[in-house]
Amino acid sequence: MTAAADRFLALEGLTKDFGATRAVDGISLDLRRNEFFALLGPSGCGKSTLLRMLAGFEAPTEGRILLDGQDITALKPERRPLNLMFQSYALFPHMTVARNIAYGLEMERLAKPEIAARVDEIMAVTDLAPFADRKPDQLSGGQKQRVALARALVKRPRVLLLDEPLGALDRKLRERMQLELKRLQHEVGITFVIVTHDQEEALVMADRIAILRDGRLLQCGTPEDVYQRPADRFVANFIGTMNFVPGVIDAGARFTAPAIDLAAPGAPPGRAVLAIRPEDVALAEPGAGIPATLRDIAYHGLDRVLHVTLSACGTPLQLRIPARADLTPAVGGTLHIALPPDRCTFFPD
Repeated sequence: MTAAADRFLALEGLTKDFGATRAVDGISLDLRRNEFFALLGPSGCGKSTLLRMLAGFEAPTEGRILLDGQDITALKPERRPLNLMFQSYALFPHMTVARNIAYGLEMERLAKPEIAARVDEIMAVTDLAPFADRKPDQLSGGQKQRVALARALVKRPRVLLLDEPLGALDRKLRERMQLELKRLQHEVGITFVIVTHDQEEALVMADRIAILRDGRLLQCGTPEDVYQRPADRFVANFIGTMNFVPGVIDAGARFTAPAIDLAAPGAPPGRAVLAIRPEDVALAEPGAGIPATLRDIAYHGLDRVLHVTLSACGTPLQLRIPARADLTPAVGGTLHIALPPDRCTFFPD
């Protein structure tokens, strides 16, 4: 029996059809109270449609949505204790920061002293107090993003839905705002559900990640789960960088490919691919590993990514090593690598 705290926001068999097209196909998920949850997948996978069903802007073809045990599937958006923050921010250009944040509370006709107290409180949390009297055109991209976030949070929703909230920011600001969002989520104690196609964004911010493809749920787990233990080849390829080596698994549960023979416990026999992350591929002493030709070196500051091809079959691989590590061969030369069996995953080909 799932604990009530683990079923704070429950999606049960959610399906959405647009004519003959099935955008979301029977997705069931249990989101926890005060969790930062990410919906991740390529364009067209159904993540934004799923978010719009949570917000009430799309009605499910099948399934239901429960919030703390209450069925909210048929509730209109304005009656749901959820708030949706769009990528565009949609700030009112003629209003100050404080008025933008207060607008939703004014529409609820709350008392002016309460509005002022809640606006001051959320501006302090989001570090916006010094900009209270500025207009949106006087703000940076990151400041506008915080205003939009504050405007959503000031209404004290039980769940905040975020649709690609950092997509309009440049890379450095986006990386800073990822940590800022995570901090704010912990401080305000609200369940966040974010839609993103950026795998790094999901890994940095989320407590758990649901990976979608073609409207279906492929895997749900912690960032470590989906990165280290991908459920299938698509997830392995979509999250981070993954090397794939084609081969065969025999009846004795051994994976073989040219110059490679590794134990593959539990893997079914047949054509298969070995999957391993670049940081898990190791350099070996000459004659003690698998020969490979060094094709290129990419310098990344703290480390280098070596692009090689296996000499026996021409399969391309990447391995990541510290930038200061000794590297004897030059580009075009031969080096030897090792594939630690405990870092390898095997998928049917």
